[in-house]
Amino acid sequence: MFSLAQPLLIFTDLDGSLLDHDTYDHSPAIEWLARLKAADVPVILNTSKTAAEVLPLYHELGLDAPFVTENGGCVYLPESWVINEDVDVDGWARVVLGASRSRILTVLEAIRETESLRFRGFADMTHQEVMTLTGLDEPSARRACQREASEPLIWRDSETALDHFRLELIGAGLELTRGGRFHHVMGETCSKGRACGWLISRLEQRLGTSVSSIALGDGPNDVSMFDTVDAAVIIRGKHDQPIEVRDEARTYRTHEHGPHGWVEGLEHWISAS
Repeated sequence: MFSLAQPLLIFTDLDGSLLDHDTYDHSPAIEWLARLKAADVPVILNTSKTAAEVLPLYHELGLDAPFVTENGGCVYLPESWVINEDVDVDGWARVVLGASRSRILTVLEAIRETESLRFRGFADMTHQEVMTLTGLDEPSARRACQREASEPLIWRDSETALDHFRLELIGAGLELTRGGRFHHVMGETCSKGRACGWLISRLEQRLGTSVSSIALGDGPNDVSMFDTVDAAVIIRGKHDQPIEVRDEARTYRTHEHGPHGWVEGLEHWISAS
């Protein structure tokens, strides 16, 4: 068990975790978010979403911690977490951990032309297509397309072709991960887990002491995050994708979906006293 009185970090996925998979509602988690804020426990969003998508949610949720975008491609630091990074006019320092989107798109186009593989990325889609696939409204869909270090795609080919595609990406210094809705292409050194480790080290450096950490998520792209932290919460997903972790002993699998499962997981790991 963990205590809100100890140095603690909470990393969380968004869609299907802190946010309901279908409605994007987070209201069941409001009370816990308030408790964590009152205890000065940072809640760090660690998501496949873009910074443009995250910022409105970040303010709506009342957060004041860093956040991670595009499956670990970028880390955004508020000024209180900055050591030697440059801060922009809005008070954020951006640390890029992955490959740029422009390089990713160049590689994808080359693979499509030479290997004749069938897939569609966000760069191939209209905003209306993204809206249909995600259930987002038009402004949100436009924000989802403002990517910096990854490319989501819908796979239209066979599983055998997918294995070949993955090898082609590795040869180009990229990798493929599976989220709740899409496959995501990003830099090979980039993952949610690497971003977690980077931020844990940054907070320990700031505090001068060790920090405990809990991660919550519902998709295979969260596995590296689960394997990095001290305790994991695998939220029951609305998909049939298996999620295997390195250590089941420090993993809790919820009965509830979405933000109800998010609350269930925190109540399992954090002492009420």
